[in-house]
Amino acid sequence: MHGRLKSKEKEKVRQDFLKNKINILVSTSVIEVGIDYPNASVMMIEGAERFGLAQLYQFRGRVGRSEHQSYCFVFSETSSVKTKERLQALLTAKNSFELAEKDLEIRGPGELYSSINKSGSVQQSGYLSFFKIARLTDYSIIQNAKNWAIKIINQDPELENFPKLKEKIKKIQRTICLE
Repeated sequence: MHGRLKSKEKEKVRQDFLKNKINILVSTSVIEVGIDYPNASVMMIEGAERFGLAQLYQFRGRVGRSEHQSYCFVFSETSSVKTKERLQALLTAKNSFELAEKDLEIRGPGELYSSINKSGSVQQSGYLSFFKIARLTDYSIIQNAKNWAIKIINQDPELENFPKLKEKIKKIQRTICLE
């Protein structure tokens, strides 16, 4: 099954698989997370380095939903240290939060914004060094930052008493598009 199939065709394949009319389903990542295939007991993922850890975790969760023994085989086309580290995290993570934390640690925060260049087109930019990224498990820091942000905005929505913050926000708004 692949993404270019019409919706009716995909639905027919899904139903046939659920009803055991089809015993082997080969698919691209078009298999949605929310769909339950209890009779799926073996999954093979090729090119695992092309997927994020959260997506691999979701794929892995497509099998093992019945009383049958299940297996998930993950194949990579590269053997880099980073790929091995990511796949090891997939094997050892106890939950999706731990896995997301490890993925952030390995890959970094990614592209946080796009800037608009002089011609008016969007230009991708990398990590903003002035942003400090908390760990997903830093609940107290995140909550404290949220509380302060709410307090400041409630007391001074126009940021008149925070001119440096106001100017920084204006500067960012002029140069980037947060998506």
